[in-house]
Amino acid sequence: MPKLTLDDLVFALMSNGDWWTFWDLRKEFERKGYYFGEPSISAAIRNLRKEYARSKYGLSTHGEVIEKRKQLNRKGFEYKLIKGEKNG
Repeated sequence: MPKLTLDDLVFALMSNGDWWTFWDLRKEFERKGYYFGEPSISAAIRNLRKEYARSKYGLSTHGEVIEKRKQLNRKGFEYKLIKGEKNG
């Protein structure tokens, strides 16, 4: 079985369409026995926007695939993966 990358793990968790913070993702990874810091998780989320990741995970080749919003009454942001039909 091929080893999963951090990008693979972030994609798998974010595929449910929920809003995620770096901290939420980190906690979920820890529950599964993986340990990554917020900067690495942030980089993996950014990677999902790149052409190779869009192709690998069947994401849209046009437009945004990660939505970002400010958390209400808290510091930081939440991120959501936008899964739609692959275009082009």
